[in-house]
Amino acid sequence: MTGDLIPDTFGFRPIPEFSGQDQIWPRGRQLAEIRRSASEFNRRFKRSGQVVAAQSVDLVAAAYPSTFAFAGAARGLNPYVSIVNRLVVVQFHDFAGALRTLVWEPTIPEGSAKAPFYAQLIDRYGDFLSNRVFKTEYHSVTAALAQLGIAAEAVDYVAFDHLHVQDLRLLLGTTQPIPGELEARPALFPNAVFICQEREVATLRDCHPMQVAWYVPGGLDQVIEDRMLLINGDLELGAGLALIATPGHTDGNQSLVLNSPDGVWVSSENGVAIDNWYPEHSRIPGLRAYSRFYGREVVLNSNTLEDSIDQYNSMVKEKTVADPSPRDPRLANLLPSSELARFIRHWPVHPSLVQGGFQYGELQK
Repeated sequence: MTGDLIPDTFGFRPIPEFSGQDQIWPRGRQLAEIRRSASEFNRRFKRSGQVVAAQSVDLVAAAYPSTFAFAGAARGLNPYVSIVNRLVVVQFHDFAGALRTLVWEPTIPEGSAKAPFYAQLIDRYGDFLSNRVFKTEYHSVTAALAQLGIAAEAVDYVAFDHLHVQDLRLLLGTTQPIPGELEARPALFPNAVFICQEREVATLRDCHPMQVAWYVPGGLDQVIEDRMLLINGDLELGAGLALIATPGHTDGNQSLVLNSPDGVWVSSENGVAIDNWYPEHSRIPGLRAYSRFYGREVVLNSNTLEDSIDQYNSMVKEKTVADPSPRDPRLANLLPSSELARFIRHWPVHPSLVQGGFQYGELQK
């Protein structure tokens, strides 16, 4: 499927602290082990150094059902909230000392609109509401890269936390024209390696009915596959940068981990706001009561629930790996890859703390 690409080719290193955790049973014991090993990893990871730079640009705000965002716990008037997708560019030194560039979450709205959930939303509410009210486009991927001064040809690695609403044909390029087009698509990042969990790619190829609403049909058809690196589990990519497996929201979910001047950050879509990880401190009506009633320390982003217990454990893994926030030490440095917007029409379902992306260092252009 992916030619000869293996993690060793790029000098990536497995993360020993998390080895074998998926084999631990029962789940409560697994959760305790995750807490312990995540703390150990945090201490060692910080000694590996910091990334050179990390900067983000907002791409698009899209409608999202509130009941999914907070597992039905939030109490608000508007059945939809908006989540902001951000492109993040990270520069870091690999373990051989070379400067590398990774692009995280380069979402293309043209492709996302083909996911059945959003396609049906457009059919139900029409073009004006769907694309002018429910959706706000800030920058295209190419415009965001231009704003940061990064050439697409200079990108070494591309990754997503998971492949909901992603059409990889628009990124990887195709060997044949997409239906309705006259020519094959060129790769948007012609020299980049796409790092995906093997289970996530397999899901996109062969969805279960419980998954199909959120994946783009045919999103991998005739893609150029020789730049895909499929992994299973956790990897350190270089000084201050890692991808950790965080399954549950999807079976192939992964999270970005980076070490910054403000400590270790973790980015994923297991939650859409810091409130998902810290409901006990949330100002969103309903979350504190939900957390207390069920005795749960996290509230899941739950549009698919492929495995809710795995997702719960993954969110604990994320909040334990991340360092305390310098803005509020009760919370951790957790950046939702699709973050709840503080729009007036969503009141009172507003994030208690807007993380707002990354701005560290100067990207080498």
